[in-house]
Amino acid sequence: MQNHEIDYRIQGEEMQCVEIELDPQETVIAEPGAFMMMDDAIKMETIFGDGNEKGFFNKLLSGGKRLLTGENLFVTQYTNIGSGKKHVSFASPYPGKIIPLNLMHNNGKIICQKDAFLCAAKGVSIGIEFQKKLGTGLFGGEGFIMQKLEGDGMAFVHAGGHIIEKTLGPGELLKVDTGCIVAFTSEINYDIQFVGGVKNTLFGGEGLFYATLRGPGKVWIQSLPISRLAGRILAYGGPGGRKEEGSILGGLGNLLDGD
Repeated sequence: MQNHEIDYRIQGEEMQCVEIELDPQETVIAEPGAFMMMDDAIKMETIFGDGNEKGFFNKLLSGGKRLLTGENLFVTQYTNIGSGKKHVSFASPYPGKIIPLNLMHNNGKIICQKDAFLCAAKGVSIGIEFQKKLGTGLFGGEGFIMQKLEGDGMAFVHAGGHIIEKTLGPGELLKVDTGCIVAFTSEINYDIQFVGGVKNTLFGGEGLFYATLRGPGKVWIQSLPISRLAGRILAYGGPGGRKEEGSILGGLGNLLDGD
């Protein structure tokens, strides 16, 4: 293996954290802000890029790619400089699940939603994956620019709500809301398809396009994208008052509770 071989334990149900066990001189890299706690004798260092680049220009290029995927220019690495096993933990930023991905068992490459990365063994490369087809680029929305995790070690991504892992056979097609895609293996063919139908387009409320994932390969789907959750919070608690199920009853409710 080229990547550091780390052990881990995922704890919690709805607000999960992952505890990484590091042998002496082993290192894990994480997204800034993901840190939760660590043992003594673990050295924390903020680095430019993902730590795999040589030379300032390559580091700058890597940092720019990370910015395109909505991540920070920097990552933080945690190294066990002690003599025994030490632990460091990282927390999910919103309700959902942490997904462990063994890149060695997935042909060394996973493509994931642009803000999904949480942490990984040192040596895992974090890049960008542009969807090359014109239709995907114009209408792909959240799925146009995605993250690319490459290597042969463990990586961890987080997603909202419940997670469903599906294995698609050759030619098998799955239609998914673009925001509900968490990750998929490199063999999966990703594209965008028009919903179709006048009523679906005008009144469906699901958007004009959805993603198509064609096997063979694995896909990970989330039930509650953070964008959907944020939209609901703004609708109920943002400027303009709350959104009710029925306009008449909703208005009465606002009068009764003083709104």
